[in-house]
Amino acid sequence: METIKISVIKDKQTYDFEVHDYAHHDGDKCKFEIFDDGKMVAAFEPDNHEYLRICKNPGKLDEEVLHLIADKLEAMNL
Repeated sequence: METIKISVIKDKQTYDFEVHDYAHHDGDKCKFEIFDDGKMVAAFEPDNHEYLRICKNPGKLDEEVLHLIADKLEAMNL
C-alpha cells in the first residue's frame, strides 16, 4: 500500500486528503481509499477503461469534490 497526499479546490475552498493506493487491487477491496483526518471518507476503483468510479462514499462528500479527486488521481497515472 502506498500513501499519497492530494488537495483539490472547489469554490475557493481547499480540501486535503490522504490516499491509500492498493497496488495489488484484487476486486474485493477498492483500489483507492480516501481519508480526511484519519477517517475513510470515500473510495474509488478503476472501470474496464481505467477511469475511476466511486466505490464508496461513507463521508457523504459532495459529488463535485469526488470528481475532482478522481480527476487528480487519473492525471497521476497510478
